[in-house]
Amino acid sequence: MTIDVDLNGSAEGEKVEFDKVLLISDENKVLVGTPTVEGAKVVATSRGMVKGKKIIVLKFKAKDHYTKKTGHRQKYTRLVIDSIIKPGENN
Repeated sequence: MTIDVDLNGSAEGEKVEFDKVLLISDENKVLVGTPTVEGAKVVATSRGMVKGKKIIVLKFKAKDHYTKKTGHRQKYTRLVIDSIIKPGENN
């Protein structure tokens, strides 16, 4: 599974761990945290920086002959989820 998160400065190929897991779903069982699931973590590998879709920002004032057009592309870190470690499992 691949996800894009806000740019976090991790290099390509670097392992990233998330220890604040809110919910884990299995075929039979769903673990919901209060507020997090204790002992659970997600291990992912960084695939580097990617840019999002371009957003156009236009400022316009009708009778002052004023227009300004700018664009923005948000930067993200692409992560590939390697494993989800449930509470009580070994790394």
